[in-house]
Amino acid sequence: MSEMRWNPVLQEWVITATHRQDRTFLPPRDYCPLDPTKPGGTPTEVPAPDYQIVTFENRFPAFQRTPPPAAVEPTDLYRVRPSQGVCEVVLYTPEHEGTLTDASLRQIHRLIRVWTDRYAELGALEYVRYVLIFENKGAVIGVTLTHPHGQIYAFPFIPPILQRELASGLQHMERTGRCLFCDVLAEELRDGRRLVAESEHFVAFIPFFARWPYEVHIYSRAHAGSLLHFPPDQQYDLARILKTVLLKYDGLWQMSMPYIMVMHQQPTDGGAYPHYHFHIEFYPPHRTKDKLKYLAGVESGSGTFLNDTLPEEKAAELRAVPPLRVADLEE
Repeated sequence: MSEMRWNPVLQEWVITATHRQDRTFLPPRDYCPLDPTKPGGTPTEVPAPDYQIVTFENRFPAFQRTPPPAAVEPTDLYRVRPSQGVCEVVLYTPEHEGTLTDASLRQIHRLIRVWTDRYAELGALEYVRYVLIFENKGAVIGVTLTHPHGQIYAFPFIPPILQRELASGLQHMERTGRCLFCDVLAEELRDGRRLVAESEHFVAFIPFFARWPYEVHIYSRAHAGSLLHFPPDQQYDLARILKTVLLKYDGLWQMSMPYIMVMHQQPTDGGAYPHYHFHIEFYPPHRTKDKLKYLAGVESGSGTFLNDTLPEEKAAELRAVPPLRVADLEE
């Protein structure tokens, strides 16, 4: 069963998807459903002995192209809608071990082209309003399959956080005539203390208003709304700074850093969004190597984050981390 239920108090949709209770949870090493199918072996999600990058629809999706009828009848107060949309899995590599950090620049560039293709194709569906590309990495995040992979959710509505970003961006442009995100980037470049890494076309920094101790945002220098606006050289440059940030995360404490990575792009509902600006946000849950930041009473109950650290200090720590494998940035 899968449906969307309206929360009239918070004015937002909640997805109910009971079939996800049965999704695969940390399968044994000798059978990973995301590995290539071995000759004569048990079939996996990839019916081929090898691959570069693969996308396929999630077996346990929050959204479905043809969703079932809702389990309950709506009322005037409690609206209900079928959860029509698409959920895809993106396999970064045929190798079971490792992470996106281990991928070559060439492979990350290839992945960016795949992300661009999926954003365009899924966004063109009549019922899709927003395409969210993201990755959950690490057991503490709740990952149920350790094979290097990400996900794509094609929403039938614009999610609440993106709605807030769009609203603030529009308000700022109407008031100043400028892009809010361009102004944020300009302020970070002017100050300099929170910068983590720079490339020709992108800048990585811990924002002034960071909620997580090591929260890094990657902004495009040029005003662009989505991956569709980046020519090949900028795509490759995005791969380079993405790789740089990942190497710094893993080099900080010489461990594979867990994180949530989310790509923020303009909606695909056919509207005009000149006030929006492409960026990527990382939310690592660690505040030290051995301590996690939990979303407890204040964060979960009020929606107000408490950051126990100074962004300027955490950015300096990440900035000082050299790449673990310099050759990876010279490929």
